[in-house]
Amino acid sequence: MYKVLSILLFLFTICCELQSQNEETDKIYEKALQIRLKYPDSAINLFSKSYKNYMKQKDTIKAIYSVLNKSEIYENSANYAKSYEILWKVVIMLDGSKDVSLKSILFHRLGRIFSYYKREDESIKYLKKALNIQKNIVKKNNLSKAGLVPYYYSLVSTYRELNNDELTSSYLDSCYIYHNKDKSLVSKAFIDFEKACQLIKKDSPKAIKLLDEIYPWFKEKSPSYLVLFNKYKGDAYFEVSNFVESEKCYLDALKVSKKYNSHIDFTPLIYEKLAALYVKNKNYKLAYENLSKEKILDQNIFDIRSQRNQNHIEIRNEYLIEKQRQNQLLQKQYLKQLEQEDKIQNLQLIVLFISIISVLLISFSYVKRLRHKHISENKMLKMNKELEIKKKNEMLDLKNKELATSALQIIEKDELLSMLRTKIRGAKTDKSKVNEINNALRTTSISNNKNWEEFKLRFIDVNKEFYDKIFALFPNLSQGDQKICALIKLNFSSKNMAKLLGISVESVHTSRHRIRKKMNLERSTNLEDFINSI
Repeated sequence: MYKVLSILLFLFTICCELQSQNEETDKIYEKALQIRLKYPDSAINLFSKSYKNYMKQKDTIKAIYSVLNKSEIYENSANYAKSYEILWKVVIMLDGSKDVSLKSILFHRLGRIFSYYKREDESIKYLKKALNIQKNIVKKNNLSKAGLVPYYYSLVSTYRELNNDELTSSYLDSCYIYHNKDKSLVSKAFIDFEKACQLIKKDSPKAIKLLDEIYPWFKEKSPSYLVLFNKYKGDAYFEVSNFVESEKCYLDALKVSKKYNSHIDFTPLIYEKLAALYVKNKNYKLAYENLSKEKILDQNIFDIRSQRNQNHIEIRNEYLIEKQRQNQLLQKQYLKQLEQEDKIQNLQLIVLFISIISVLLISFSYVKRLRHKHISENKMLKMNKELEIKKKNEMLDLKNKELATSALQIIEKDELLSMLRTKIRGAKTDKSKVNEINNALRTTSISNNKNWEEFKLRFIDVNKEFYDKIFALFPNLSQGDQKICALIKLNFSSKNMAKLLGISVESVHTSRHRIRKKMNLERSTNLEDFINSI
């Protein structure tokens, strides 16, 4: 029993430690989410730490989310190569996994990365694959189609960047159809922004009006997105030759990008548009300066969306494919190790389960045994009590029988003395002898009274409980009544009572009737049964 309790205590301690580690890792992950926009480098370190901890705890799903968030930070800072490399790590981790929801997120992100390089085929392939997976999830689980909006929205953004206006409009319509204010993960403001981008070439004033309407939402809810917002609003003003407002929008976009370290890949495009704007204004100096900044940024940003770097991803792909093969081998070994550890963990859980069941069975058996013992003891006590009562009753009956026998002997003695008295009185004897005999008879009569008093004391001693009850219930009974009750208790007949008490049978009957009245007994109640029940 002590060993089982020790094992349980040890396993409980381990469980508490694991729970504490899990909670600590969750705090690290949440902290990284909170600071990822303001302090991206610190967030990357925290996501890396949470990933390692989750892997140690064998929580692969949370580990993958840590990696995906880390990849998104690199993506937002235009480090697409690093983001792309991390995403392929997730591809390896999800190899063979049945978690389709995570796969849809992964393919969605890969599709967006390819779109930044103008790799339309790969981008659309992954984005549509993600959309189809999500459609199956929605259909299978009978979910709201509002869950499809983020995937349609990504296709809208991608086709906009690829300058495919027809398909952009088509998927934009799907966003509006399935959008639900309460259930969609993409705000309507983003969809309206894409609509405004579509209107720039067709109806710039209308596009500017729509952008002005949704500006307050972006300023409050997503200020870092104002890089794109101001860039496209600048394009709209450029289309209507309002170069003052256009320049202001481009400069605001650069300020937002610098402030939030966001959408850095768009800054070369903004400098390029500023250069074109200054050329229009014949300010060639500023045009040259902005064009130079665009070229420098184009060279510094490793995976900028420029024509010269579009082929770089192909080299990166070959490297990643080979690296993937190596990682898959390592991953298989690691998975085998995890499987072995899982088996050990399962075995520990089985041991824990068996230990708990054993303790419960032992406890149940012990409680049952105690209960059985308690019941047995109660039965034994009850039996002993019944035996004592039976023994006491038997002893009482025996003593009462002795009393009855003694009383009968007194009756016989009195009858004998009465007979002798009669014979003596009828015989002819000397006067002196008659006086002598009468004195002897008087002595005998006195002895008879003493015998009765002795009988009464013995009866009270044997039947004390009876006397106590009879006194308590009927305090108005006389001594004569008490005598009658005592003799009834001993099952004396009226005749024997009369002989013992020296009264007539009629007097006994009269006494019995008087006792019934004092006891308020009904006619149907037997006096002997009632007195014996006391």
